[in-house]
Amino acid sequence: MAAPASAPADTSAPRALRNVVFVDGVRTPFGKAGPKGMYAETRADDMIVKVIRELLRRHPEMPAERVDEVAIAATTQTGDQGMTIGRTASLLAGLPKSVPGFAIDRMCAGAMTAVTTTAGGIAFGAQDITIAGGVEHMGHHPMGEGADPNPRFVSDKIVDSSAMVMGSTAENLHDRYPEISKQRADAYAALSQQRFGAAAKAGRIAADLAPVAIRSAEQGWGLATADEPPRPETTVESLQGLKTPFRPHGRVTPGNAAGLNDGATGCLLAAEDTAAELGLPVGMRLVGYSFAGVEPEVMGTGPIPATEKALERAGLSIDDIGLFEINEAFAVQVLAFLDHFGIAEDDDRVNPWGGAIACGHPLASSGVRLMSQLSRHFADNPDVRYGITTMCVGFGMGGTVIWENPHYTGGAHKGGTQ
Repeated sequence: MAAPASAPADTSAPRALRNVVFVDGVRTPFGKAGPKGMYAETRADDMIVKVIRELLRRHPEMPAERVDEVAIAATTQTGDQGMTIGRTASLLAGLPKSVPGFAIDRMCAGAMTAVTTTAGGIAFGAQDITIAGGVEHMGHHPMGEGADPNPRFVSDKIVDSSAMVMGSTAENLHDRYPEISKQRADAYAALSQQRFGAAAKAGRIAADLAPVAIRSAEQGWGLATADEPPRPETTVESLQGLKTPFRPHGRVTPGNAAGLNDGATGCLLAAEDTAAELGLPVGMRLVGYSFAGVEPEVMGTGPIPATEKALERAGLSIDDIGLFEINEAFAVQVLAFLDHFGIAEDDDRVNPWGGAIACGHPLASSGVRLMSQLSRHFADNPDVRYGITTMCVGFGMGGTVIWENPHYTGGAHKGGTQ
């Protein structure tokens, strides 16, 4: 008599979700986009390959074959950042051919979405370890290259034509919040430059950077070891006379907005039990995340509902948050967020090492830069329990991720419930 078939697994019981941790994050130095930028003759896929290799180099305790997924974001998925770049970069970086990969796009929140997407797989048990990040070579691929927006967006009045130009949406945001003057935006931009300059001088930024070999016809081979865009000597006075390219007599200038940049970022995520098994460090623990849509004409308001949604779902309030890493696409966008939540624009919990106005914003890569810096802030601030990374997203969205500090000691603290 044949043996009875084994009973099918009981799938009626809910599956317990696993804790997801941020192990480590690295990035290339960020460059200025264009023919004179330091990455003008460097391929986008080579930049993200460098990041993946650096993560593997820093963590020899993790066998490469244990990576279950590689998710890499790019806003303009063509040329040297096309071809399902998560998979091609994985192969070029020397990961085993058994490791799958994919590409992802949520414009500026691409790397953030690569993190939240693969984190969901880890929590559910589909993966144990993932590499998530993003790359944007805006010098090779200007934003919107090859895009063909449907004319009905404007003709059917689905959006105003200004929604198609990010700088114009920032001007619209100034209109909506007239209390956010150009003077306030310039003051915030100068503070970002000064904070970033101080952090770089103190050696705080270099710890996240993976040097990249670069080449130019004029200078031959070189090595990119520091960000190209920062201007630490910036003052409010030096910003006042800059042109307003998006509107005559406007308020948005190249000085109070992030520039056009090239760069790549990546991070290691793991199930907390897998990190313990392999002896991987834990930089922070994922609490929750949310994305939200807003009017495309004022896309800079996106972090506000995204943060409110994430906090509500996590059972937290803004008072529980002790550190904020806010992407600085435009100064007005950061100020709108801070005003909404009643936070001073010079609060030392907000972008303590400056932000994208200083170091740059290579679109799809920026989300992981925020996370890497927050992880380092956590290590320096055991009195802080919770922090957030948040950013606005083109065409009317925002994204927020809440993280918990594994070094939190309890007791007296700033931000964080007992």
